[in-house]
This record gives sequence, C-alpha cells and structure tokens, in this order.
Amino acid sequence: MLMDILDIREHLPHRYPFLLVDRVVELTRGESIVAWKNVTVNEPWFDGHFPDKPVMPGVLMIEALAQAAAILGYKSFGESGDNSVFYFAGIDDARFKRPVE
Repeated sequence: MLMDILDIREHLPHRYPFLLVDRVVELTRGESIVAWKNVTVNEPWFDGHFPDKPVMPGVLMIEALAQAAAILGYKSFGESGDNSVFYFAGIDDARFKRPVE
C-alpha cells in the first residue's frame, strides 16, 4: 500500500515543520510499515544542530518513527477522521547505527 503526502496528511495531525513522514512505500496492516522522510540541508533544525556538520537530532528520528507507527495504527485498527489519536508513550534503550546528515 503506497501513500503520498496527501494521504499521510489525512491520517496525521502534524504539519510543517513537524510532519516527519513524506511517503509510505510499504504497509502490511497489523504488521509493518516502511516510510520515508526526505531530509535536505534546508531542514529547520540543521541551522543549530550542528551548523558546521548538520545532523538530524535523535529525538526527531524517534518522532518520525512514532509518526510512521501511528499511520500503521490507523491503517490497522481504523481510519482517521473518527477522533482517534495515537500518542507516543515512550521508548527504552534506543540506539542509532549512524547519523542522518
């Protein structure tokens, strides 16, 4: 199941600059999702994190994962528009393999 930004905006309440999912390229209801965030040097956080070597903050990478998970939740357990909201409750022991630059 593919989703473009217009489909994503129907499922997530987030908007620029906090909408961190640009496309869903794979989705199996109740199982998994593969989503993209197109990161460019023009992202608002890059000006201050870190100016000489821009790196996407880990907390935003986690937020992007949470948004993708919310899309999976909406698609697995019911469509948006019925006042359902998925909240990210927390994460333990998150580790990153490499930075997003």
